[in-house]
Amino acid sequence: MKLLHIDSSILGDNSASRQLSQSVVQAWKAADSSVEVVYRDLAADAISHFSSATLLAAGTPQELRDAALAHEASLSAQTLQEFLDADAVVIGAPMYNFSIASQLKAWIDRIAVAGKTFRYTEAGPEGLCGDKKVIVVSTAGGLHVGQPTGVGHEDFLKVFLGFIGITDVEFVRAHGLAYGEEPRSNALQAAQAQIANELFAAA
Repeated sequence: MKLLHIDSSILGDNSASRQLSQSVVQAWKAADSSVEVVYRDLAADAISHFSSATLLAAGTPQELRDAALAHEASLSAQTLQEFLDADAVVIGAPMYNFSIASQLKAWIDRIAVAGKTFRYTEAGPEGLCGDKKVIVVSTAGGLHVGQPTGVGHEDFLKVFLGFIGITDVEFVRAHGLAYGEEPRSNALQAAQAQIANELFAAA
């Protein structure tokens, strides 16, 4: 099984989402020895944001692309293929200013490709990635689940993943991390317990 592991936090070793996403991957590998992991660090190796150059590269024949357009086209193709090849995806998704990291949004823009991950039909849009499983590691300084402040974070991810056909989505949450030492410790411990005791209990 191919597992795509995505991190998007800018905090390096101090990142709660990175620690937890790594725990999810380790637990998955322990539960299934066939797991092959492909890792992409969107902060350390940032994907350029969706731009006119991205569209121009896609619409320009390969032999007519200059170096910049060739790079854009290659980046889009590689990012998309990594996602298409994956049976499952683990996404580290910290909340920044009521939304996901812009680095994660840039990745999403590269995999939202008509004809590849979704298509439009006479009956409306149809997702093409329904065979994938996704685990989202959701971290936040405050408490936003079920609140208007959470719409641009978990709710956005649910909408996007559903749009491309993915309904097998689980969330590992560590929220309230900025509320003090004890609430932070409790939230991280609860998330680690969920990973250890619940995610792969049936495996």
